[in-house]
Amino acid sequence: MSTKILQQLTAMRRYFESGITKPYTFRKQQLLALKQAVVAHENDIYSALYADLKKSKEECWVTENGFFLAELNDTLSKLRLWMEPEAASTNLLNLPSSSRILREPLGVVLAIGPWNYPFQLLFTPLLGAIAAGNCAVLKPSEFAPATAVVMQAIIESVFPQEYILYVPGDGSAVIPEMMNNFSFDHVFYTGSTAVGRIIYKMAAERLVPVTLELGGKSPCIVEADANIAIAAKRIAMTKFSNAGQMCVAPDYVLVHSSKKEALVAALKNKIGQFFGNRPEESDNYGKLINEKQFNRVVNYLSQGNIIHGGRYNKETLFIEPTLLDTIQTNAGIMKDEIFGPVLPIISFNTPEEAKAIIAQHPNPLAFYVFTSSNEKEKQWLDAVPSGGACVNNASWHLTNPSLPFGGRGFSGMGAYHGKYSFDTFSHKKAVMKTPTWFDPALKYPPFKGKLGIFKWIIR
Repeated sequence: MSTKILQQLTAMRRYFESGITKPYTFRKQQLLALKQAVVAHENDIYSALYADLKKSKEECWVTENGFFLAELNDTLSKLRLWMEPEAASTNLLNLPSSSRILREPLGVVLAIGPWNYPFQLLFTPLLGAIAAGNCAVLKPSEFAPATAVVMQAIIESVFPQEYILYVPGDGSAVIPEMMNNFSFDHVFYTGSTAVGRIIYKMAAERLVPVTLELGGKSPCIVEADANIAIAAKRIAMTKFSNAGQMCVAPDYVLVHSSKKEALVAALKNKIGQFFGNRPEESDNYGKLINEKQFNRVVNYLSQGNIIHGGRYNKETLFIEPTLLDTIQTNAGIMKDEIFGPVLPIISFNTPEEAKAIIAQHPNPLAFYVFTSSNEKEKQWLDAVPSGGACVNNASWHLTNPSLPFGGRGFSGMGAYHGKYSFDTFSHKKAVMKTPTWFDPALKYPPFKGKLGIFKWIIR
């Protein structure tokens, strides 16, 4: 490990142990300073995200900097309440003691961001870490370089390095260098399941707790009684946002066979309305992040029957919004998370058929069901374990800071957003206070002959 990084991390540990990050006033000041810097760099953020992913200002606001600022404002309004001790009941054995739960910061934490939403998915965990009273190391994705430069400028204009340290560079070199030589108090990683396994192994060597926000194949059910026009609109909007590079985008659609033709027609119509006949010229449609991802996604186009779209341009990293059918369930497109603007559409006749396909990739990060039936809604939500879910919608649950966002199984562990971020970066300390004016001899040896009363008290 380089001497410089070790010295910086050691300085962060000393800074945290000084206690300066713990008071409410300090945390609030840091959040306000971060907010001011993000607002001041608004146009720089827009330019960077356009350079990296061809995102429009409007999409940036909804999914990146505006998303983050909304959650920051929510945190500012509730932080004092979150920091208050939480009263807990006391059992008969310990009366007349009183009990409470204190939330204390973890220490020095590491947040590792991805490239698909490079600003929001790094700064939102940072928001939780600051609110909970921690020092934080930030590792941005090297695959969104323009945004990484802007984020570095924001962080270094606001925070001293012993409090918030920004560490750019090649993740495969920088992250092991830090994690194998310094014991963080928590690691927060957003990205692929494959890299998540590596992060988890390194953290386990030092017994460091982790939050893993991974991905997976998020299925979308369209029942026979669904409102097809609404379903098509909401599926198309979220599936093709950011050119499909969204961890909670519908990965594939399972539509009742009686509605497949109508759904396909409605999806084609909405794609045209949203992005025009030449999406590559649309301000509302993005590009693939790099050539490696472009090549991976283009490979999926040959794994089914193209019923809409299919055009691509390697020079501009453009892939047209594409619909596929006639897909073998053992094809690569049905094994891997697509993470691109290609949507397989598979028909089913019975719920069992659909469940069998979903079961090939259990515990998806998200699950979507479109139905007009409360009974079917309940049946599907009960049948498919997932990190989160929407009924008659897709992906938008993550924009509600009152809901936990996270996966389960291969799609991740732990949750964040709103108070859940605060809790993720806090330790719940159990505290029991016992008065001295009451100290019955019953609690002390000798215990012989007390079994009957023990059974009455402890039951």
